[in-house]
Parts: sequence; structure tokens; C-alpha cells
Amino acid sequence: MYDNLILEVRDRVAVLTVNRPRTLNALDRQTLTELEQAFDAVSCDDGVGAAVITGAGGRAFVAGADIRELATLRAAEGEAYSRAGQAVFDAIERSPKPVIAAVNGYALGGGCELAMACAIRVASRDAMFGQPEVQLGLIPGFGGTQRLPRIVGNGRALQLLLTGLSIDAEEAYRIGLVNAVVDAERLMPMAETMARTIARHGPDAVARVLEAVRRGLDEPLAGGQAIESGLFGASCGTPEMRERTRAFLDGNRK
Repeated sequence: MYDNLILEVRDRVAVLTVNRPRTLNALDRQTLTELEQAFDAVSCDDGVGAAVITGAGGRAFVAGADIRELATLRAAEGEAYSRAGQAVFDAIERSPKPVIAAVNGYALGGGCELAMACAIRVASRDAMFGQPEVQLGLIPGFGGTQRLPRIVGNGRALQLLLTGLSIDAEEAYRIGLVNAVVDAERLMPMAETMARTIARHGPDAVARVLEAVRRGLDEPLAGGQAIESGLFGASCGTPEMRERTRAFLDGNRK
């Protein structure tokens, strides 16, 4: 179905691989469109409980946007390009199926932004992260100026955004940009094991956790708790909740 992606589903986990190794998996317009289509399909697939995204070739997760395309943009075209990329990454962030980024090399510019749109990020020890857009006279356009401060804090985010310098996986872990750092051969097994663990849980509950966290981040504590209460109430009495609490209680009685 895709020219620049590989999509596989196994054990209720969708594994998406950006497959442009000759360009270090750079994001061109076609790849962004295919990402959007793939995540739409994954979100609607009842046979999928979680997803993992990674890059082909072993050198890069995604090394950034395709600079050959960026170099031709004028102001109005640039804004439209940014909006299109933001829409794709927003869809990944809003997916009811949590997405784990398995970062296996360079995650720069749009690649770092793609990883930040995912719910969880794990990295190999040779991974590199950065937002080098200022070196090209640009700023991040796919959500980097907004997600990075929310993840690592304002000061650390501005240091990365304004210097354009990259950091290694251990530093990304130290500042909270990634959840775990492992040897390269353990990266995909770890990401897929985590995804399978999530996929075993009730899909409605998983989707509501994602929604509560995402919506609550933009609210003061009281507003976030109100969102949580509403979603907790929506969970109560659902078939999923009834079946799983009954199974738990039956198991304890045996």
C-alpha cells in the first residue's frame, strides 16, 4: 500500500517503519501523506491495540524534513507545509492507540518532532536528538516549539531550539525526552514488548488515559481533574469495565 512506509501487524501491535534509508528516512510530502493514511488505518483497526514507529536502515529514525523540498518554499507555501505536517503529527498524538517511538539513530528536526508526537519514546544508545532548524534560517514547523517545552521544560527546550545542537540518547534520557535507552539490538524487542503489554488492556480505558493526559495538560489542576472525572464516569458501566472487573473478582474467589 505504501512506497515509503512498511506496515506490519503482529500480536495486536502495528509496527510502522519509515523506509527511505537512502535519505536517512527524511520526511517528504509523500511520506507525510503515507504516515497520515497509515495512522488513520491503525486507529480504526480493532485488531490493533498499540503501535511502534521506527526507521529503516539502522542509521536514522528520521533525520528531518526533506531539505530539497524546504529550500523551494515561499512564505505562504511554508505555512501550508507546516500546517500539513502539524496535522499529521497531531493525529498521531490524538490516536486512541498509543504510539511508541523506537528511535534507532538520528531523530533531528521533523524526526524529533515525530518522536515527540508519540506517547512514549525509547532510544538506542547511538540515537541523536535535536532541532537544528535555526542553522538553516528556519524554525521547527511540525510542533517542535510547542511539544519540546511541554516535555523537557522551557529552559532546556530553548537551549536546544536556539543553539540547534544535538544531544545523545543518554542526555535525552536525563532531561526526560526519552523514557529508556537500550542497546540497539534490544530496541525493537523492548518497544514491541511494551506495546503488547498495553495492547492487552482494555482499549477504551487506554484511549481514555491518553485523552485525559492530553486534554489535562492544557488545563489548571482543577480543570484537569474535572476532565478525569468525566472520563472515569464514562468508563464505569461499560461492557469492557464490567467484563474485566468480573474476571478479576472471579479470579480472586478461586
